[in-house]
Amino acid sequence: MKHVRKRILVTGGAGFLGSHLCERLVEYGDDILCVDNYFTGQKKNVEHLLGESNFELLRHDITFPLYVEVDEIYNLACPASPIHYQYDPVQTTKTSVHGAINMLGLAKRTKAKILQASTSEVYGDPQVHPQTEDYWGHVNPIGLRSCYDEGKRCAETLFFDYHRQHHLNIKVARIFNTYGPRMHPNDGRVVSNFIVQALRGEPITVYGDGSQTRSFCYVDDMINAFIDFMATPDTVTGPFNLGNPLEFSMLELAETIIKLTKTTSQIVFKPLPADDPTQRKPDISMAKEHLGWEPKVNLEEGLINTINFFKKIAV
Repeated sequence: MKHVRKRILVTGGAGFLGSHLCERLVEYGDDILCVDNYFTGQKKNVEHLLGESNFELLRHDITFPLYVEVDEIYNLACPASPIHYQYDPVQTTKTSVHGAINMLGLAKRTKAKILQASTSEVYGDPQVHPQTEDYWGHVNPIGLRSCYDEGKRCAETLFFDYHRQHHLNIKVARIFNTYGPRMHPNDGRVVSNFIVQALRGEPITVYGDGSQTRSFCYVDDMINAFIDFMATPDTVTGPFNLGNPLEFSMLELAETIIKLTKTTSQIVFKPLPADDPTQRKPDISMAKEHLGWEPKVNLEEGLINTINFFKKIAV
């Protein structure tokens, strides 16, 4: 079957996930418009695509309307690490809420299909484990992380209201921890933190006693999920959990990175930050059923690729 060339907008396209998505979509032969305001995204993440005739890069902040003609929208724009989203919390909320309104308005005008990059943070510090999509969450609405957690929750509300009221074709993906090449070295996330500290021979900082857990999905697997989700029938809206259901403690992760980097770094323990979830594990039954998707890359393989990337950028 011949591939029908589509015009696809990727917001946050110069970021970690966005740049990998743009790369994949360019390979497929679609016309890609990558939009980013470079708050956390970086031009160097997509500079290798600039010579491609089907790739275009635009500096733009989605809290302002964008007038373009597109067939599909991947709305990935928003700082996603606590260090970055807490730097300007008002702007973070605006990006999630105003940005969603602007992209939904664009999708409504152009009749485009639109995917929202939501987050496992909509579950807050969960009282249900593992988290299923019908769990409404346990979120602090006035805490330091609320700009992100509640911003993303409100964006989901807007997506489903546009779907019900305007019959918009929506896809809502709840993304769990994802890692891989092009992560920002100073994003404060646990994988990049541990790798950078290990490569520098610095103490590896574990918060709490290291028993809190996360699930780590390699970036290639996540991009597969986005594309599979976008290809589903209009009746398939989600929200779907996207992530790796294998659960690792922070201590296990630190020890694995020490082994893979052959560092002399020692582990040090510090107090747990406020509202930091103690457990994170997706139930991906819905994604398996509706997308036929599950992660393929194991943690050590993914970490080796990520470590090699950080070695190249000379952290």
